[in-house]
Amino acid sequence: MTSKRIPDGFPEHFLWGGAVAANQCEGAWQEDGKGWCVADINLFRNDVALDKKYNEEITTEDILNAMQDTQGVYPKRNAIDFYHTYKEDLKLLAETGMNSFRTSINWSRIYPNGDEQVPNEAGLRFYDKLIDEIIANGMEPVITLSHYEMPLHLTTAYSGWYSRELVDFFVRYCETVFTRYQHKVKYWIIVNQINLIVHESFNHLGIAEDKVANLAEAKYQGVHNEMVACAKATAIARRINPEFRIGMMFADGISYPATCKPEDVLATVRRNQMEYFYGDVLLRGRYPGYAFRYFEEHNIQLQFYPGDEEALHNTADFLAISYYYTRISDAESALKRKTSYANPHIQASDWGWGIDPIGLRTKLNLYWDRYQVPIMIAENGIGAFDKKEENGEVQDDYRIDYMRSHLAQVKEAVRDGVDVIGYFPWGPIDIVSCSSSEMSKRYGFIYVDLDDYGQGSGARSRKKSYGWYQRVIASHGEEL
Repeated sequence: MTSKRIPDGFPEHFLWGGAVAANQCEGAWQEDGKGWCVADINLFRNDVALDKKYNEEITTEDILNAMQDTQGVYPKRNAIDFYHTYKEDLKLLAETGMNSFRTSINWSRIYPNGDEQVPNEAGLRFYDKLIDEIIANGMEPVITLSHYEMPLHLTTAYSGWYSRELVDFFVRYCETVFTRYQHKVKYWIIVNQINLIVHESFNHLGIAEDKVANLAEAKYQGVHNEMVACAKATAIARRINPEFRIGMMFADGISYPATCKPEDVLATVRRNQMEYFYGDVLLRGRYPGYAFRYFEEHNIQLQFYPGDEEALHNTADFLAISYYYTRISDAESALKRKTSYANPHIQASDWGWGIDPIGLRTKLNLYWDRYQVPIMIAENGIGAFDKKEENGEVQDDYRIDYMRSHLAQVKEAVRDGVDVIGYFPWGPIDIVSCSSSEMSKRYGFIYVDLDDYGQGSGARSRKKSYGWYQRVIASHGEEL
């Protein structure tokens, strides 16, 4: 009898990649028949008074004002012009040795209003070319179908995901794209970070505050409708191509208990259950009991439609996670509805995000133990104020240190027995920030010469981290 050998390193067919989102890189926001999407009204928030307009307090009036505003700065509308520079950018990214690339399809390019019967052929042709170019550069495309790009018409004419009509609209969009790219794309993430219904509330669900009576309830109804749509789309995907691999995606939000006091541990368990909730539905195929108790205690009434429970049995094949930081929680904060806060035992990034490489190994083990499905690290990285020196170089050793320490923990998780199938640094080329619409919050290995106001040459140049990532991939993670 022999025991199974512990893996020495990363799996043979590991996906070494990089990840972006269409709304943060493409630009060309009105070209080729594209409609308005929720990201197109995201103002550069250089005024703290505008902060409230990002999370959830967006009204129909705010939307109409943004659509008519000619003075504000809306960086995502032009972004880094990837729509026109994708060939050069993909070639530069491929030279790192990346064998995969994650991006999203902008829903509003395919169905400009979201409720049409017939897709926009010009939008599909763009993604024909983009996906072909990804493949031509030796990279496996990983495609996200909903990444904060919901057609804005679905907010103004309906009530975003709170409206049940969106289930059919989204499933139609998914079927269109699955059919079009059935022989080109294997890995699909249906919804980016589906658990972020607070921090990315409007961006994610498109629910205007003034169109619903109870916003908290509307968000959970919206995400229920969204999960049903994901499950129905998954069933269609398998009929179109049984080789498809369908992923559901968390933004990792599991917190540590602040102390070992039983009250703090229990409060943290209960908090974390509502982070697991989305995976428990989309990977296990049913609503867990703790969720019903949470809804009862928070006076949330959900409407299940005929066939919803059966549809949810169409579960995803893999788990995708974004991992950037960790936080802590306790019983006292839970009573005040402040569910988590900064960990005093770890350092933080320029944006206050706690840097915790060991936490990545911890979370990978927790997710693996719970779900026993392959795990893709679909986002990981550090946003920083990169300084370009007089010679044009960017010495981003802090980024190298961050990535090195996190990859070392991924390798340990693989040795723990976790089935990690890929690692995708967020924004391998600088893109506009999701949350604040800044360019100065940079993640990339490739510098893009644009500032927060869209001013600059747009020229691309390699940072120090570019060569480091190149060496990591060439050694298949042996040289970190």
